[in-house]
Amino acid sequence: MTIHRTDSSSSDFQTLVKYLDSTLAEHNGADDAFFAQFNTTDKIKNCIVVYIDEVPAACGAFKELSEDTVEIKRMFTNPAFRKRGLGSSIVKELENWAKDLGYKKAVLETSRELTNAISVYEKSGFLRIPNYGQYIGVESSVCYEKQLR
Repeated sequence: MTIHRTDSSSSDFQTLVKYLDSTLAEHNGADDAFFAQFNTTDKIKNCIVVYIDEVPAACGAFKELSEDTVEIKRMFTNPAFRKRGLGSSIVKELENWAKDLGYKKAVLETSRELTNAISVYEKSGFLRIPNYGQYIGVESSVCYEKQLR
């Protein structure tokens, strides 16, 4: 496994995000347009691509939410590479990168039905919080935060 820090212009990151968007469109159904508006990648500067035997297998990113907080976004593992701990590795790398840049906290939103993703976040030390920002009142969403130490 090789972890590569990049930005959203990476073609490998963009390819994985296309798979992610397709998966989420199916999962979100009629609500997809609502969620998609918050998931554009054109301005994300902090992205990670994980490679297995030089094949792009998983990705994740963060963007600044406030002066001391990042929001973790665009987490995806190609189904062929799941159950290998890649999600946890990405979360850890994103946390370290955010800490290196001086951020103190990370937050994220996911679907309450994506239990595998929730498991990764909870095992990584994220704690459930009330829905924030655009996710307030969205019953299908759950939000998490973690203090970066």
